[in-house]
Amino acid sequence: MDSGVSVARQRPPAAAAPDFERWARGELAAVEQALDTWVPADAPAGLGEAMRYGVLDGGKRLRPLLVLAACDAVDGERGAAMRAAVAVELIHAYSLVHDDMPCMDNDVLRRGKPTVHVRYGQAQAMLAGDAMQALAFEVLTPLPGESPAPEGSAGLAPALQARLVALLARAAGHAGMAGGQAIDLASIGQRLSEAQLRDMHRRKTGALLQASVLMGAACGAAPAPVQAALGDYGGAVGLAFQVVDDILDCTQASETLGKTAGKDQEYDKPTYVSLLGLDGARREAEALRRQAHAALARSGLGDAAALLALLADKVVEREN
Repeated sequence: MDSGVSVARQRPPAAAAPDFERWARGELAAVEQALDTWVPADAPAGLGEAMRYGVLDGGKRLRPLLVLAACDAVDGERGAAMRAAVAVELIHAYSLVHDDMPCMDNDVLRRGKPTVHVRYGQAQAMLAGDAMQALAFEVLTPLPGESPAPEGSAGLAPALQARLVALLARAAGHAGMAGGQAIDLASIGQRLSEAQLRDMHRRKTGALLQASVLMGAACGAAPAPVQAALGDYGGAVGLAFQVVDDILDCTQASETLGKTAGKDQEYDKPTYVSLLGLDGARREAEALRRQAHAALARSGLGDAAALLALLADKVVEREN
């Protein structure tokens, strides 16, 4: 079998406090190598170049880290989790390519560099996003003998393939990310209630982050109560990420964010800051952090969930 991508396991001893930074560096390198392997450079008419520009060499890779940490917590299949990690990052990257286009958020900066439509034109950007979305599901459904493939992933069971595809499709579609973006665009200049704002953010941002956790958990044999607790954790982390995003948009410079700051206020978008104020939004983020930790406590995973707990902290404490 062609190993193609290095996926060396770096799970810390269960009783030891994990070295988060060391773990994250190793996993980020493995994800980047997997993306480099799977995102084709030779797609026709420059499409591969635009795809690779949109997804490689940038981003926090939070969603892949959540997949891998959740898989680690339930002692799941590493090869399956790497496929899931790459797939969810491809969906996230495609959504950013489309969101940045003039017909949506009309942004010119992403991950510290010109957006894909600025670099390659609107038509190529649209096609690159479309192709990344399709590639995500190709990665989750390998054909017999297909290569390159990461070590341990060739035997991905059909039932697991179906489960991963179902989780990702529902998080990305009308009930999740795409639906949330539609609400976001329709809500410009309007004042939403807290319940309406929460619903929008749970769809637009939270659904894919929650799915990342559930996809990682699906790679193991966790019982239903554990999966439910991890789903609650993912929901809290997903919403916390967007609350913090709202805070950073009005408190950080574009150079720090790697994208244009102040866009929410400029376009009069409803946010947690506009609804609750800056201090209120910060209190909400802390409350969601506590909810995430409480969900992990309910899971009964103990020390095995330490990396997930640290990821929740990183989400709330991040500065970009």
